[in-house]
Amino acid sequence: MERLFFCIGSLSAFLAVVLGAFAAHGLKHRLDPDMLNAFEVGVRYQFYHALALLGTAWAINRWPDAVGATAGWLFVAGTVIFSGSLYGLSITSVRWLGAITPVGGLAFLGGWICLAWQVWKS
Repeated sequence: MERLFFCIGSLSAFLAVVLGAFAAHGLKHRLDPDMLNAFEVGVRYQFYHALALLGTAWAINRWPDAVGATAGWLFVAGTVIFSGSLYGLSITSVRWLGAITPVGGLAFLGGWICLAWQVWKS
């Protein structure tokens, strides 16, 4: 499981860098400032949680427990839902996508709690 999360985290960080560059160079003059800011927030949180996946992989290796896998999957789900909804909202202006963004935020919070619990109880 730790290899999977390490690979997903690495690829997610790679994609965050690509998307950040795309925002800075390709979207800067195409989106209004609010939508560009939303896109950049998605990139930022994707990058933070790519690093969290790397940390989760390390924690699972150091303190093996099923709760660590739950943390990892919550970080993955949070990235897809939170960052993905912000990317979609920014590019398409489909407003209802903003309504699902908090679900991704809750997944991120759950991931952090699970990670802390795994380390604490080990």
